[in-house]
Amino acid sequence: MRLTGVCAIALLLLSRSLGAADDEPLTVMTRDSNGSTTVRAVRIDTPLRIDGALDEDFYRRVAPMTNFIQIEPDDGTVASERTELWLAFDHDNIYVSFRVWDSQMDKLVATEMRRDNGIIWSGNDNVVFVFDTFNDRRSALSFTVNALGARMDGQVINEKQFNPDWNPVWDLKTGRFDGGWTVEGALPFKSLRYQPGTAQTWGFNASRVKRSKNEVSMLSPAPRAQGAQGVEQTAYAARLVGIEVPAHGTNLDLKPYMTSSVSSDMTASPRVANHRRAAGGFDAKYGVTRNLAADVTVNTDFAQVEADQQQVNLTRFSLFFPEKREFFLENQGTFSFGGVAVGSLNAGQSDAPILFYSRRIGLNAGREVPIEAGGRLTGRAGRYSIGAINIQSGEEEQTGALSTNFTVARVKRDLFGRSSIGAIVTNRSVSAAGTGHNAAYGLDGSFIFFKNLQINTYWARTDGERPLGAHGNDTSYRAQLDYNGDRYGAQYERLAIGDSFNPEVGFVKRLDMFRHYALARFSPRPGGNTPIRKYFFQATMDHTDNGTGRLETRLATGEVALDFKNADRLGVLFTNEYEYLPAPFRIGGGLTLPVGAYEFNTTRLNYNMGQQRTVSANLSLDYGTFYDGHKTTISVARGRAPVTYQLSFEPTYSYNRVDLSMGAFTTHLAGTRVTYTMTPLMFVSALLQYNSGTNAMSTNARLRWEYRAGSELFVVYNEERNTLTPRFPTLNNRSFIVKFNRLFRF
Repeated sequence: MRLTGVCAIALLLLSRSLGAADDEPLTVMTRDSNGSTTVRAVRIDTPLRIDGALDEDFYRRVAPMTNFIQIEPDDGTVASERTELWLAFDHDNIYVSFRVWDSQMDKLVATEMRRDNGIIWSGNDNVVFVFDTFNDRRSALSFTVNALGARMDGQVINEKQFNPDWNPVWDLKTGRFDGGWTVEGALPFKSLRYQPGTAQTWGFNASRVKRSKNEVSMLSPAPRAQGAQGVEQTAYAARLVGIEVPAHGTNLDLKPYMTSSVSSDMTASPRVANHRRAAGGFDAKYGVTRNLAADVTVNTDFAQVEADQQQVNLTRFSLFFPEKREFFLENQGTFSFGGVAVGSLNAGQSDAPILFYSRRIGLNAGREVPIEAGGRLTGRAGRYSIGAINIQSGEEEQTGALSTNFTVARVKRDLFGRSSIGAIVTNRSVSAAGTGHNAAYGLDGSFIFFKNLQINTYWARTDGERPLGAHGNDTSYRAQLDYNGDRYGAQYERLAIGDSFNPEVGFVKRLDMFRHYALARFSPRPGGNTPIRKYFFQATMDHTDNGTGRLETRLATGEVALDFKNADRLGVLFTNEYEYLPAPFRIGGGLTLPVGAYEFNTTRLNYNMGQQRTVSANLSLDYGTFYDGHKTTISVARGRAPVTYQLSFEPTYSYNRVDLSMGAFTTHLAGTRVTYTMTPLMFVSALLQYNSGTNAMSTNARLRWEYRAGSELFVVYNEERNTLTPRFPTLNNRSFIVKFNRLFRF
C-alpha cells in the first residue's frame, strides 16, 4: 500500500512537471505517516533575479514548502507563524527563497548586519537552511540569514562541530512586504562539493527562529533536546530529490593578493622603526573531483586576521586560543580526532588533547613565522573523509624558529548510519627544540546509537624528544560515553595522557594524567503557563591522578539553574576542589605557591541575558577559598550594546582579587569591540584591550570590504603599549597594513 502511494505521488509530480495541471501550483513537498519529509528542487530555464522581491512567475507556479513544526516552546505543534520556502536550480546555481510571514513585525529582532557574527544566530530573528550534499547524514553546509541581509555560513562536521569560518561565494538579498520579510539566495554549484553523478539526492532542512516568542520551528523536526542546533544534524533532515548538477569542469579559483605595510617593534633586538614592506602571493583552489578539493598557498599572508582576545590564567595549565586564519579554517572539522572539538565554541575546554592544532604552524612564541608555501587536500571519496596538509615555514630570528616542514594526514570511514572510525598522522621535520623531528599518530572511533547516545574513543602515540623530566609514557587514550537527552543527561570518561606524550603539531593542556570524569543531569520542563522553560540540576565529579597514582586534582561540582522562556538563565554553581602542586607555581603578582596539597570551595552566581535583548551580557560573581587564601572574581562576558543595527559595542571585563598567605594581587582584563557596518559585506571594527597582568594596552582596528563576491580589501592597524610607564603608555609595537585580493573563477 505504501509503495503504491509513493508511486502515485511520483506520477503526480511528473505529470505536473510536464504541464498536466497548469492551473494548480506544482507540489514539491510530502510527509509520510511516520513524519519523514521529501522535498523537490525544481529546474528553471531562466535564472531568478536575486533582489528579495519574490515576484517572478516561478513563485506562483510552484507551491511553497510550509507547515514548519515547532521544537520550542510547544514541541510537535505547527509553528504559530507561516514560513514559505522554495528550492530551484539551473545550470549554474541552486536557489533558496523564503517568505517569512510575521504578524508582529513591530517586534522583529534584527540588530546585526555583519557577516558571520554569532548574534545573527543567537540573538536575531532568522531563517537557516542546510544542505547535506554528500547525503551521509552527518555533515552539512549551513546558511543563516536575518531580515537585514546579514549572513552566517559554515560547515558542520560530525553532526555537532560547527565551523563558521567557511565563506563560500554566493549571492543574497532580503526584502520586506506587508506582513513579513523575504530572503532570496543563489549558491553557485562551483562553491559546493557533492557526490559523483549528475542526478543527486541530498539531505536538506530549514528552520525559523522568532525571537520575540523564542519560538524555533523546522521543516523536518529534530529531537527537542537538540534545540535550534538540531537543524544542522542532518540525520533528521528531509530527503531532497530532483537536483541535477552540471558536468565537472575546470573548477579553479585563483586569488592573488598584494600587501603594503609599515611597522615598528620597540621590543625587538635591534629595534625596528617604520619598517616598510610590500609583498604578494596567491591562494588557489582546484576541484580535483566533485567531492575533493585541493588548496595551494604561496607566500601566505594573514595580516587581515583579528587579534586574539586576551585571557587571564590563574591555573598551571596551558591556555587555548582559537585559529582565525582562513587557510586553516575551511574543512577544519575534517581533522578533528577522538571526538574532541577543534574549531567550535567548545574547542580547548576538554582535557583531551587536540592532535592537530594549526596554530603550531606559522606562529612561535606569539610571533609570526613566514609560511613559504603549502597545500591541502580535503573532501570525500565514497564513504571516506580525507584530509591532508603539507606546509613549509621559514625562519624567524627573534624566537629562533627554524625552517620546518609540517605534514598532517587524516582519514575517516563512515560506519552504519552515523558512526565512524579513522586514523591521523602528524609530523614536523624539526622539533620545537631543533633537535630532531616530532611525529604523532592515532586511531579513533565515534559510535552513535539511537538519538542521543554516543561513544567517543581514541588511542594515540608520539615519537620525538621527550619533555624534560618525563619517564617515557608516550601514549594517550580516551573512552567517553555520552547520553544527551532533553530530560536526562549522563557522561562518563576515562582519559589517560602519558608524561612523554608530546604532539608538537597539537595542543595538550596537561600531561601525566589518568582522569575519571562523571556527569549526571536532570532537566525537567514545568507544566502550565510559567516563565520558566526548563529546570536544570547537574552534578559532576572529576578525579585525576598522575602516572605514579598520586591524586593531583579532584573537582566536584553541583549546579542549579533556571532557563527562562525569554532565553535568560539564572544559575548557582558550587565547587569543591583539591589540587596538588608537584612543583612551585608562580600564580601572579610576583607570588609563588609552594609544593603541597590545597583544598578550596567556591560559589558562583551567574545570570546570562538572552542575546535578543537590547543590552545583553553574561554576568558572574565568584567567591570562595583559593589555595591557602581567598579569591573574588567578577566577570562580564559576551556583552553587547547595539546603538543602531549598524553600530554596536561588545564590552568584556574580568576582575580577580586574590588574597594568599604570602601576599595579595589584583588583575583587570577589560576590552570592547566596536563595530560599524556599512553594508552586510563592508564593516570597520576595533578591538581595544587592557590587561593588567601583562601591563599592556592593545588596539586592533580593521576595515573589511568584500567589494565583489570573494574579493576583498583590508585596512588594518595594530598597536600595543606598555602601561607601566609614568606618562602616556610607551609604544611596544605598531603596524599599518593594506591588503587587496581578487578572486578569479575558471
